[in-house]
Amino acid sequence: MKKKLIALLMVMTMLFALTACSSSSKGNETQDQKTEDSKSKDDTKADTKADAKANIKTVTDGKLTVATSPDFAPYEFYAVDASGTPKLAGFDIALAQYIADYLGLELEVIPVDFDGVLMELQTKAVDLGVAGLSPDPKRESIMDFTDIYYEGGQSFVCTQANKDKFKSLADTNVAGLEIGAQTGSIQVDLAQTNSPDADLIQLTKVTDIVAEVISGKLDGAYIETAVAESYAKNYPELCVVLDVPYDGAEGSAIGVSKGNEALKNAVNEAIKSAIDSGKMAEFVATANEQASGDIIEGLLDQ
Repeated sequence: MKKKLIALLMVMTMLFALTACSSSSKGNETQDQKTEDSKSKDDTKADTKADAKANIKTVTDGKLTVATSPDFAPYEFYAVDASGTPKLAGFDIALAQYIADYLGLELEVIPVDFDGVLMELQTKAVDLGVAGLSPDPKRESIMDFTDIYYEGGQSFVCTQANKDKFKSLADTNVAGLEIGAQTGSIQVDLAQTNSPDADLIQLTKVTDIVAEVISGKLDGAYIETAVAESYAKNYPELCVVLDVPYDGAEGSAIGVSKGNEALKNAVNEAIKSAIDSGKMAEFVATANEQASGDIIEGLLDQ
């Protein structure tokens, strides 16, 4: 009886071991299949991205040529280091570098006035225009726009001494007032819409507009909110006094050379990556910190 019991136990043990091995084998096969499927999907994504990049055509092979207007802190400006050397900075510049790296291209930045950015894109002399551009439909005849990469706003500024004069936008619409806006910018449209009875003074650089407001030559000006706030930090006399409604797309996009669909799609992919990874937020934080230090706004040769 004892021998039969021992034999039975041995058979049951063997059956259990075989079942366990079979289950383990199936589990390993299932896990291996999942791993292979995952690798296959990753490889497919990598191949798709590689194909997309391979189709990109740029003004200069191997380079991403970008026009910018460095008078627009914290978007783009010159940060002066401890040795007194100015270096292009701002979250637009950081994003441009991120996009170039993402696409495996060398970044070449061409500093010009803001209206020069529009001209460079119109003539297709550059691949991208990175200058806090609002995706205004009026500009779509000369450039394409990427997705929004930064949500911004619009403001009216004046001096601290005059802030009580402007309780609402209606107070800016007075004959005899001189109101500033940057040439070629969306702020020109805002001034014409909200202050049609005032005299509109268009200047090439935001730096000059701020200087004219502070000196009293301009009664006020329309400036993008983040930029206005940056100037107000460096010039305590300046006051960001009114929020300005804007019916267009609220935020900034990158201008792309007209018709370069492959480049636009690839840049959109890079923008999404920068935002999703938290890099864009880092770029903005760093730019705001740098903009509160020793900076130069405008072209260095001027």
